[in-house]
Amino acid sequence: MTRPDFTITADDARALAASARVCGRPMLRRVHDRQTGREEVVPIPCGSTREAVCPACARKARNIRIQQCTEGWHLTDEPDRPSRANSNDGEDQDDDEDQDDEAGPGSKRVRSTKRRQNLPDLPKLKMSHRTVGQVFTTPAGKQYRPSMFATCTLPSYGPVLISGAPKHPGSYDYRRAALDALHFSKLCGRLWSNLRRCAGFNVQYFSVIEAQKRGAPHLHATIRGAIPRAIFRQVVAATDFALWWPPFDVPVYDDRLPEWTGPEHGYVDPDTGEVLPTWAEALDRIDSDPDAKPAHLMRFGTQLDLQGVIPEHADQAVRYLAKYLTKAIGETHTDGADPTYGGHLDRLHAELQFLPCSPRCANWLRYGVQPDHAKSGLIPGQCRMRAHDRDNLGVTRRVLPSRLWSGKTVDQHKADRAEVVRQTLLSAGIDDLDLDRMAATVTLPDGTPRFAWTDVRPDHDTYVRIVLDSIGERQRWRAQYEQAKTLAAAAGVSTVAKPP
Repeated sequence: MTRPDFTITADDARALAASARVCGRPMLRRVHDRQTGREEVVPIPCGSTREAVCPACARKARNIRIQQCTEGWHLTDEPDRPSRANSNDGEDQDDDEDQDDEAGPGSKRVRSTKRRQNLPDLPKLKMSHRTVGQVFTTPAGKQYRPSMFATCTLPSYGPVLISGAPKHPGSYDYRRAALDALHFSKLCGRLWSNLRRCAGFNVQYFSVIEAQKRGAPHLHATIRGAIPRAIFRQVVAATDFALWWPPFDVPVYDDRLPEWTGPEHGYVDPDTGEVLPTWAEALDRIDSDPDAKPAHLMRFGTQLDLQGVIPEHADQAVRYLAKYLTKAIGETHTDGADPTYGGHLDRLHAELQFLPCSPRCANWLRYGVQPDHAKSGLIPGQCRMRAHDRDNLGVTRRVLPSRLWSGKTVDQHKADRAEVVRQTLLSAGIDDLDLDRMAATVTLPDGTPRFAWTDVRPDHDTYVRIVLDSIGERQRWRAQYEQAKTLAAAAGVSTVAKPP
């Protein structure tokens, strides 16, 4: 009898990996052990945070963020100050001081920012360096340390339907919506700076930027400690962000492009040969113009939700905060949406294609300005920054925790989870994981790195074999971990993490 063909396709392997919670698109690297001469191919998880790309890695990243949020929310002792050099998360931001959002990379511009006349004055309290919440005592003598959960939104750009699509697409302010999305994280940074001045202590937060149905970003934030609601509302109403960039409301080059002449002069007008102003020169013009106005001014909308939270009720709020972290901004509300909603997001994306996202954006050429650090090959509408992607719709920074939230970086939280698993296994006598065996810092006596790494481009059979081996290894680890947990429980030792 002929044996049936059970060939596993790449799609089959990815589906199996997703069901087994294993990375289905690993980066493969060949590691050569110079001490033993042994070589093997090692899969490195892709690390994607999006479920549509890799469900296993996205789930792991979401769990890390849940752990980070939970650990920092109701601290009773001041956290350690993490080293800036050791923080490579790419998302954590330091808002202890206002950041300079107008200057380009490598430069610092000091600009006098005058508060708009129609904004109320904000109270300013004597600043305390504490970051933990204040303890309150009830008349009955019970003590508690409340914290907060806040949701801030952007203003309206036009009436919308229940689906999120605009009622009148022709009058919907897509340009303003796109600009607000591009710079929403900067407005949030201003909010935290103002709150600290008005609250009187070093307010710490863990915030997530999500998308409303209309496609506009809004902020969910857990805040350590309690701030009077009246003060919070006053600060939100008074917070604005002025973008002091060269004007970009009228295109200068629409049907033709500036020409690159070399690094000395950069881009020139294709008709006259006149050199386009550099980024620094364009900013100098704004500084010398007493009548200059911001290229964009943004504020929060009137919708604001504030809730007090005690530690016993924090778990539900944390999971709500992380609900959509594995989805892209542009796909958050697309499940079951009507066709007009997709057209609405397409229109918003089209607006984002030609707006400058940063001082280095290629779109500046469209408005007659050379981008900062200009180079050849820049084409307006083809900037490679993620802000222009339809999946992101202007938002590139989803998770924005303050630097003293938990006193740890994301990498340190990952290490904590791995160490819990390791110690659980070791307590049960299982020590074959050898997590440090291929550490990049291991060297031979002569100082040469022991392990040499090279990238591998796998063929179909190698890819399928690596994925299946990873699935088998995870199943073995899971069985060992469950066994270790059973033994630990019998010995009265608790475990708090799952295998990474």
